[in-house]
Amino acid sequence: MKYLHAMIRVADPDRSLAFYQRGLGLQLLRRKDHEGGRFTLYFLAFAPGEPEIELTHNWDGGVYPRGAAFGHLAFAVDDIYDRCRQLIDHGVTIARPPRDGRMAFVRDPDGISIELLQHGAALPVREPWASMPNVGTW
Repeated sequence: MKYLHAMIRVADPDRSLAFYQRGLGLQLLRRKDHEGGRFTLYFLAFAPGEPEIELTHNWDGGVYPRGAAFGHLAFAVDDIYDRCRQLIDHGVTIARPPRDGRMAFVRDPDGISIELLQHGAALPVREPWASMPNVGTW
């Protein structure tokens, strides 16, 4: 058995693709338009052959209530401070700043919680991160 992907429904594919590609650094591997079903699938990963995220956009929209069982997607990053700064530069709010040099949380444009974890040992604690408060929920 092989893990393939996680699927997330998105309201605005351009906004979501900008978050996942420019904000997190994933690559768009392929896109599939399904005219009969009126939806488009976008498959992203850090590299071909790695686990993917499938963004599903239903052309006719819809409201997708969040289930309480789903928690978050998690990504290891090479430098948590640099990644958080890049996300801020793209207009993303850091919900739980990396005060400990190890962990941060953000939300994608559709409210999906994303955990960022420092690859390897935690980085030394530093400002402005150490003093930043939490914003919203994470």
